[in-house]
Amino acid sequence: MATEKDGTAKGLIVGFLAGSIVGAVTALLFAPMTGRELREDLKKRGDELAGDAEEYLAQARKRAVDIINEGKKRSETLVTDARRRAESLMDDAQKIMDEARGKIGEKRSQSQS
Repeated sequence: MATEKDGTAKGLIVGFLAGSIVGAVTALLFAPMTGRELREDLKKRGDELAGDAEEYLAQARKRAVDIINEGKKRSETLVTDARRRAESLMDDAQKIMDEARGKIGEKRSQSQS
């Protein structure tokens, strides 16, 4: 479910950026400007789009770091739980072994008497 939302959000952002670029280029090409004005306007719009792209990349990086950190937390929790369960199983096994040794010792002492 989360990956579906992430994919939708990513698609919307990419669509927005692509639409912005197409709209800006179309507007610039059909606007009555001199070559110099057009170049200046293109540079300005390019800088704006570059800023938008940088912001998007920064957000994507932050999201990636958040996902990685969440994965680390989950894995640490899983490892801790597994260790606890393994220790519990080892304790149980040790108790069973001790009980078995005690019974064997009792049987030996009874058979020797």
